[in-house]
Amino acid sequence: MRVANQSGRLILVADGRGVDVETVSAGRFPADPQQIFERWDEFVSWARTVDFSNAASVIESELHAPVPRPGQIFAVGVNYADHVEESGLELPDAPFVFTKFPAAIAGPYDTIEHPGGSVDFEVELVAVIGKHARHVPVSQGWDHVAGLTLGQDLSERELQLSGPPPQQFALGKSFTGFAPIGPVLVTPDEFADRDDVEVSTVLSGELMQKSRTRHLIFPIPVLVSYLSSIVPLRPGDLIFTGTPAGIGFTREPKRLIGTDDELVSRAEGIGEMRHRFVATGRPHPLTTVSRSTHHV
Repeated sequence: MRVANQSGRLILVADGRGVDVETVSAGRFPADPQQIFERWDEFVSWARTVDFSNAASVIESELHAPVPRPGQIFAVGVNYADHVEESGLELPDAPFVFTKFPAAIAGPYDTIEHPGGSVDFEVELVAVIGKHARHVPVSQGWDHVAGLTLGQDLSERELQLSGPPPQQFALGKSFTGFAPIGPVLVTPDEFADRDDVEVSTVLSGELMQKSRTRHLIFPIPVLVSYLSSIVPLRPGDLIFTGTPAGIGFTREPKRLIGTDDELVSRAEGIGEMRHRFVATGRPHPLTTVSRSTHHV
């Protein structure tokens, strides 16, 4: 099953055509895409009965984030061995987790504000929680996943790496638009192998990243189990599962995102996102703060 958010309304998608969920369910299910996760199992059962004979073409330019208002966004760093190596780090003993703020969510084809500094790309498979999870064993991790979507963990490296450890990971990765996801949400049963999905990044025509999620150090069921041992995972929460090697900041010379670039992200079985960037005309946050302003 594939679902999308078209102009703020939940649609079911098949072969590039969609039906409006609220309309075809006669109001049984809401139009708001975020609300559906609280009734995910009921929704999936109903969706299997839907008739697509009157479906209309999906309008790509009207697609928004399939999960528009997640309550929590977890992100996992250095979760591919090749990315660990290019970052000059050691293999982690447990998932390295930070957060992205929900206000950073963007759609699959949005224009994103470029805040200045060193803006980098990190293509990731994103797991969407569909069932409350608390102290979940690894063997049951997939049971709590509604589906998978594609994401970019966009990162402004100067803010991210500023200050003393643990530095400013959450802020540097949460500028407006720095968590684009989409174009659709796909249930795990749609994949030939839900644990082996290809992801890639192309920046202005140049392939930068390409790998498969079978190379994750901590795969999705482990992440669900680990996170749920610390905090409840709720329907509609997101887990950005990590990025493979090829990021721009560790290249020599660095290859970072500029306002003349197009960022294309792809995930096998999910689709493609395309993003352009526009300068804000405002100073970078680090230039607006000095020690003299700390005490007021």
